[in-house]
Amino acid sequence: MSDLKKYISERKKRDKKFAKEYEEGYEQFKIGVTLRHARESAGLTQEELARRLKTKKTAISRIENHAEDIKLSTLERVAVALGKKLQVSIA
Repeated sequence: MSDLKKYISERKKRDKKFAKEYEEGYEQFKIGVTLRHARESAGLTQEELARRLKTKKTAISRIENHAEDIKLSTLERVAVALGKKLQVSIA
């Protein structure tokens, strides 16, 4: 285990607020990374995806880098533009 992972693990054990905020931030980060990977797998640039969605490249960048509070309808539009299907799971 790396020093960073060890620190995070220990801090989460002793600081419940940190643990909650860390998990929330990580989930938001994962959404953005997943969207970026899907775009790249489709062979599209941010500009090309933006054109398909009739928006600006900066909007795509914001979604990929700051996915907090993204609407499900926006996720659905991105999925369709990438030729994908959106699936939501509650575990």
